[in-house]
Amino acid sequence: MSGGTLMLTVVLRHDQSRNLEQLQGRLDDADWWHGFPPEGCEVVSWVVAMGIGQIVTLRLPAERLAAVNVELERRAWGVFRTECYPTYDFVPVRERLTRESDARVVR
Repeated sequence: MSGGTLMLTVVLRHDQSRNLEQLQGRLDDADWWHGFPPEGCEVVSWVVAMGIGQIVTLRLPAERLAAVNVELERRAWGVFRTECYPTYDFVPVRERLTRESDARVVR
C-alpha cells in the first residue's frame, strides 16, 4: 500500500480480568508508551471511554498501516483487545450537507 494519508481509529478494550497495576506492568514490559504508535504516525486524539477502554485516532501515511498492525500485535495483545476502523473527518462533510439542506429548505 502506498501513497496518501489515512486516519485509523483504534479501540483498545481493557482486559478486565487484570487490575490496573498488572496492566501497567505488561505495558511497561512491552515498552508500550515508547513503541506505540510507531514513528511516522500522528496522534489525532487519545481518549478514555469509561466502560470501553481507550480510543486512539491516528493520522498516518498509508504505507505505515502495516507498522501500526505489527506494533499492536507486539505491544497491545495481552493487555487490550484491539479493534481498528478506517476513519475520516466528518466535520467538513456535515458543514457541506448543512449548507445544501439550507438551500433546499425554507426556514
